[in-house]
Amino acid sequence: MAESHAKNHPYHLVDPSPWPALSSLAAFILAVGSVMWFHGHAPWTMIVGSVFVIYCMGMWWRDVIREGHKGDHTPIVQLHLRYGMLLFIASEVMFFVAWFWAFFDAALFPNEAIQYARAEATGGIWPPKGVEVFNPWHLPLLNTLILLTSGTTVTWAHHALLHNDREGIKWGLICTIVLAALFTLVQAYEYTHAAFAFSRENGGNIYGSTFFMATGFHGFHVIVGTIFLIVILLRAMRGEFTPKAHFGFEAAAWYWHFVDVVWLFLFASVYIWSSHGAY
Repeated sequence: MAESHAKNHPYHLVDPSPWPALSSLAAFILAVGSVMWFHGHAPWTMIVGSVFVIYCMGMWWRDVIREGHKGDHTPIVQLHLRYGMLLFIASEVMFFVAWFWAFFDAALFPNEAIQYARAEATGGIWPPKGVEVFNPWHLPLLNTLILLTSGTTVTWAHHALLHNDREGIKWGLICTIVLAALFTLVQAYEYTHAAFAFSRENGGNIYGSTFFMATGFHGFHVIVGTIFLIVILLRAMRGEFTPKAHFGFEAAAWYWHFVDVVWLFLFASVYIWSSHGAY
């Protein structure tokens, strides 16, 4: 009887888990709370939803890590985890495509006849009349160098992991986290010195909206990636990764390289291209 129930396949059938249902409920509370906040209500429902979502994420990922420690992550399961991470990054790429689409639609057609409100707001040129954009060769260039350097340090940590160099893993991740935090600080400083605003009520315009949405969401992804790397550093210091089993590290490194690449496109378009005068 026991032999008839023996596992004869390389897949992992997960144990019953409350986290899918609870995560759905948490996301619903967060969405409802956000809409209520946007319409002038107190943000408490949104805050509760955010905390609930973060708690579910942490508990669910904790269970996944425990499954790996138990040996449930066979080679084919690890392959599927990689597929899942790649699909997640692909979905994030499409998320940023929307912001680039909004930016270039306004930038390439500032005087389109059927978009008379846009033409009136921009003065028919891009950047809009009266907007003083950032010099791309000052703080934006500095942040570009910081982020590219962080990409090399996380690669250093990955190389050290493959060679079972524990000190290299630790210091490579520490350098990456420090550079990530520095990038966030420089971007926050840049935002406080912007000569344009996000919303029209504060003197903003379509340039400010597209700029802050694109670079702001990238900044949010940098913060998420920084937290991801901190968790990986703590796990690496506990010796949880081996040269043959380190999917968590790979996922964090892929995500960080994705953040790097998106910033290069932002730097080239939102900063450099927009600084070359009216179009």
